[in-house]
Amino acid sequence: MIRVLVVDDSLFMRTMIRDLLEKDPDIEVVATAIDGIDALRKIDEYSPDAMTLDIEMPRMNGLEVLKKRMQATRFPKVLVLSSLTSEGAEMTRTAMALGADDFMLKPRDTSALRGIGRELTDKIHNLVRIAYVRRVERPPEALADRLVVIGASAGGPPMLDLLLSSIESPLPAAMVITQHMPEGGFTASLATRLNRISPMPVKETESGDALLRGNVYISKGGYHTVIASHVGEKGERGGRIIHSQSPPLHSVRPAVDRTFSSAATTFGNRVVSVILSGMGSDGGEGMAAVKQQGGSTIVCSEEDCLVYGMARSALSRNCVDKVLPLQQIGKEIARTVAGMVN
Repeated sequence: MIRVLVVDDSLFMRTMIRDLLEKDPDIEVVATAIDGIDALRKIDEYSPDAMTLDIEMPRMNGLEVLKKRMQATRFPKVLVLSSLTSEGAEMTRTAMALGADDFMLKPRDTSALRGIGRELTDKIHNLVRIAYVRRVERPPEALADRLVVIGASAGGPPMLDLLLSSIESPLPAAMVITQHMPEGGFTASLATRLNRISPMPVKETESGDALLRGNVYISKGGYHTVIASHVGEKGERGGRIIHSQSPPLHSVRPAVDRTFSSAATTFGNRVVSVILSGMGSDGGEGMAAVKQQGGSTIVCSEEDCLVYGMARSALSRNCVDKVLPLQQIGKEIARTVAGMVN
């Protein structure tokens, strides 16, 4: 059973959230709390696995609760339930920066609230599953002999949330994600957020990083991510990250084509390449290079993408093995990587 604490200052909301959660036979709401002070006391008393957290509450609000987590010896996974207002959205961003694990919108309309039950229970299951996987199944820090590369631009970040959270256990491969973002800490923030919802540790790339099995790397904004050959301490062959400030390609840096093409050169047929949503043509040439080396190529289906320019660029080169809905891509990556010869 997953033990959950529901925190909200509204009796109506506490009741509704509790009812929605307890429709899932694997979830038990062990307690509810009316504000942050009450929540901290009940965390100590009940030791819940997860907590739904309102932000705007009297006495102690949700942000103040999150500030206390660093002082706690044990703290539940936190799902922030945020209102649809612009003020609520800003506070949600602050909550994520303070360490909340995930968030979802809390409709004000009663009928709409009843419709979020499945999303709510899925998110609770996902947060607790990831905590368990990281605790029990953390892969050894071995040099990866297989590589997954993912490219995205406009519309990419929310797709990355869903893709990474759909992977059920750490991959026997490294993963490099090149998401078009400018300099200024944006890719570092993306890595921090994805690290909370991924079964694998996620970090922003640093030049010289060895590509380790079961780890995810987010291409640093302002630099091309180039995959170079690397020999480990035991003579094993793999790859490492090299940052390049060569001119932008397709008017962007990092460019997906640079990551994909260099991955194909270094890892040959042990590459799985994926293109998600994005405008422009970046990624098509790199995916063709992966295909030429015998690697696997996947693009997301158009109905799941905000913009289909990057995927269409790959499709126009006849180098795509599979076009899949977003919800199937994570499992296909895992299946393909597992099938590669050691």
